[in-house]
Amino acid sequence: METASFLNDSGIALTEANRPDDAIPIFRRALVMEPGNPLLWLNLGIAQQRTGNYEEAIESFHQALAIDGSLSEAWLSMGLIYYEMEEFPLSEDCYFSALTFSPVNPKTWNNLGVLYFSQGCYEKAREYFEEAISLAPHYYDALFNLRDACRELGDYRAAAEFERALSSLSGNNSNRS
Repeated sequence: METASFLNDSGIALTEANRPDDAIPIFRRALVMEPGNPLLWLNLGIAQQRTGNYEEAIESFHQALAIDGSLSEAWLSMGLIYYEMEEFPLSEDCYFSALTFSPVNPKTWNNLGVLYFSQGCYEKAREYFEEAISLAPHYYDALFNLRDACRELGDYRAAAEFERALSSLSGNNSNRS
C-alpha cells in the first residue's frame, strides 16, 4: 500500500538523483494523503526550487511554514531563492528567521556571509563565515569564502592560513553545499 511516507522517501530520492520534475507529482500525491505535513510541503518546495520554479517553491515553503513556522530549512531555502532573485532584504530576513530556529546551522551562517560579501560588506561577511567555521571547522565552502573575504580586507596572512586549511581538505569536500 502506498503511504505518504513511502511517497515522500521516493520523492526525496528522485530529487537527490537530479530528477525533481519526476519528484513533484509524487510529493503532490503524498500531500493529498497528508495535506498538513510540513515536511511534504518543504520537500515539494525543494524539488520546485531545483526546477527553477521559484514562485511555486516559495508558495510551498509558505505552506510548510504556515503549519510549522520553526522549519528552518524552509526559511533557508527561501533565503537562497530570494538571494538568487537579488531580493537581498528578503533573503536576509529569511536567513535570520532560519537562525532564530536553528542558530547552529553553519550553512545559514555561510549563506549570510555570501549575501554580505556579494554586497561588498566584507567585514560583516567575514564574521558570518567565521561563525560557520566555528560550527563546522571543515566546512569547505565557508573556508573558501572566508579566505576570499580576508583577501578583500587585505588580511593576507589569514587568507594564507585559510588557503592551507583548504588544501588540507582537498579531495574531502563532503561538507560542500
